Amino acid sequence: MKQIKGPKTPRLWQTIQWSTNPIRYMEDAAANFPDLFKAQIDPVSNYQVLLVHPQAIQEFFTKPEFVNGAKSIVRPVAGDESLFVQVGDRHKSQRKLLMPPFHGARMRSYGQLVCEITDNAITKIPLKQTASARAVMEEISLQVILKAVFGLYEGERCQQLQQLLLYWARLFHSPIFNSLLFFSFLQQDWGSWSPWGKFIRKRQQIHQLLLSEIRDRRAHPDPDRTDILSMLLSARHEDGELMSDLEIRDQLLTLLLGGYETTATAMAWSVYWSQFYPEMKAKLLQEIDRLGDRPNPADIVRLPYLTAFCQETLRINPVLPITLPRTVESPVKLMGYELEPGIMIRGCIYTLHQREEIYPNPRQFKPERFLERQFSPYEFIPFGGGKRRCIGAALAMFEMKLVLATILSRYQIELVDEKPIKPALFGVTLVPAGGVKIVVKGRRVPQQYRQAIANSL
Repeated sequence: MKQIKGPKTPRLWQTIQWSTNPIRYMEDAAANFPDLFKAQIDPVSNYQVLLVHPQAIQEFFTKPEFVNGAKSIVRPVAGDESLFVQVGDRHKSQRKLLMPPFHGARMRSYGQLVCEITDNAITKIPLKQTASARAVMEEISLQVILKAVFGLYEGERCQQLQQLLLYWARLFHSPIFNSLLFFSFLQQDWGSWSPWGKFIRKRQQIHQLLLSEIRDRRAHPDPDRTDILSMLLSARHEDGELMSDLEIRDQLLTLLLGGYETTATAMAWSVYWSQFYPEMKAKLLQEIDRLGDRPNPADIVRLPYLTAFCQETLRINPVLPITLPRTVESPVKLMGYELEPGIMIRGCIYTLHQREEIYPNPRQFKPERFLERQFSPYEFIPFGGGKRRCIGAALAMFEMKLVLATILSRYQIELVDEKPIKPALFGVTLVPAGGVKIVVKGRRVPQQYRQAIANSL
């Protein structure tokens, strides 16, 4: 039986390494332990096992002995009914109810909305003034969630929820709040001035506003609405029962937590790479321009090079460096290694995406690799995998492609600094250090007008 090994440096030093330079930590460990390794990067658990080899990832995603290991941490934020928290048949049932809004005609109905939100966000940026692409993408992502997911466009409740949900989505950025989640004995309400006291009061406000919106929408159903909340209001369990108000509330918060910052960060990286390589930007524009002025969003998302470009962005810059944790429920063997119950396991997304035998010259940004071959769900895992794969993955890719295409085809933008941008750990995500500083030069002249101008000269 093979023995699981890992870095021999002290636990405190590994935690510091992970916090300050997670990529270097993962690369060094994967070089020495190419299958899997013990990692002491958590201030609470004794050690975790990080999986590096695609076979290990496959077994991790498919074997029933691995169960959700994040529920105790996520529960206070996402709620008891959240898909993040549920396991077994309950998780399967909830996931089945949430799947329809992310496919088919429902998804296509969000296309024009995403393009309009993007257009409005870029228009607000003063010309020739430095702006943070990541901040702009966060604004776009939040507006998409408010309108496409929650169905909120205007009014006092919309304004209140927008501010509160922004606070909610950024909770995991705070080291203090993360400590509270890991150490339950610190979860004490010592008044509104205390961290946990402030959190539970904000939580109560959000819960009240969401439940009010849900009950109002139940009382005044509108069959023409296409937002995800409207779909959940009519969704039924296998026994015919409607989802409860609490179920819907918690799933809305789940979609917010899973889709706000992660999507915004991925879009910021895509903007960066499209400007860093002018020749790739030209290829993207050539492909988009073939669709004519103001193309149908459904046609945009099917563009092959645009799709490959976004996939390569997620490969080289996965938003999450590692998957959400799962715990060994019963003794199990994985690639010949024996794992005992209670051990926490994670897939190492970053190092998997850097394996030379899967992705030759892995440090090179090369969208063509996704046109040349199809990668298995155990080789390319930006959204995790298995039965706990991110349920909003399709919407995230859909939004990412439409936002990038809208910006490139309608605006002239440039990077403020042409120096390479490195990823930095921010909360639990790998974000572009500095936020990707850009300048909007002005509107881009559509292709047919450029041709008409050229012909008149």
